[in-house]
Amino acid sequence: MNNKIEYILCAAIHYNDGKEYTFSPTQIGYVVCGKRHGDCMETRFALTGKPTGDNDREGFLTSKNRFVNRTEALQIAIKAEQVKAEDCSSKLLSEDLY
Repeated sequence: MNNKIEYILCAAIHYNDGKEYTFSPTQIGYVVCGKRHGDCMETRFALTGKPTGDNDREGFLTSKNRFVNRTEALQIAIKAEQVKAEDCSSKLLSEDLY
């Protein structure tokens, strides 16, 4: 894999708590990463005691420290040859990567 091409690193969930964080891949809120989205949910719950809510967005973190939704993540993963289009639905699932 060519490191100059953006690729998917891991599953991620964006939690918008209305605050700004210096190193977050989003301008507002924070992102929790993991191998699977369930891992992200468990980590957040362990740290905050809060379950995932309706305003939280599931997606992926890229090699360029961008949080992207499942649809954009699929296009990135196809271009980076991490997955084949014919093996996936219209959105990327963490199961597609591993």
